[in-house]
Amino acid sequence: MLLRLLDLFGVAVFAISGALAGIAAQLDLLGILVLASVTAVGGGTIRDLLLSRHPIFWIEDPGPLFSIACATALTLLWVHFFPIPTSALLIADALGLALFAMSGARIAESAGCHPLVVILMGTLTGAGGGVVRDLLSARIPLILRQDIYASAAIAGIAIYLLMRAAKVPAGFALAAGFVAVAATRLAAIAFDLRLPTFALPQ
Repeated sequence: MLLRLLDLFGVAVFAISGALAGIAAQLDLLGILVLASVTAVGGGTIRDLLLSRHPIFWIEDPGPLFSIACATALTLLWVHFFPIPTSALLIADALGLALFAMSGARIAESAGCHPLVVILMGTLTGAGGGVVRDLLSARIPLILRQDIYASAAIAGIAIYLLMRAAKVPAGFALAAGFVAVAATRLAAIAFDLRLPTFALPQ
């Protein structure tokens, strides 16, 4: 039950992110709902398609769809009456990234994938929805910019895999990976940490 609630929390957080992007882009109600949906379940959907997992998770269990609808409605109501709580949303987004990255990695690992594929699938699960959101919003995806986002997921999943290789119990390894992803992302937000860029010589 706790894992399911955490999963729905992650879906809701990403749905709020997508809804806010839709509002900022001045989309209509349907456009906002679409953007919220692809942000929330886009990464997991791509993961399931690549791993040939059928039915796709939100088709097998429509709970995430209800979570998206509720989160979108609450977001629309909130922005109508109150300012957007940016700091709280950044923290919640970091937790959602960590949760989805580790769950995606665990699913790929259970499917017998190579460790590099596990890292890719976990990162895709955590950040893929945001990529779709940014593309539909005509923005450069966050993972292609300097922000420490996908790299936080990669670091946390790598820690998880190293601990698993050292025969650490799965629960402890998952917890350590989750903390690593969330802490890295939150540190990047708090201290404005960014990855270096490379420019061509003049």
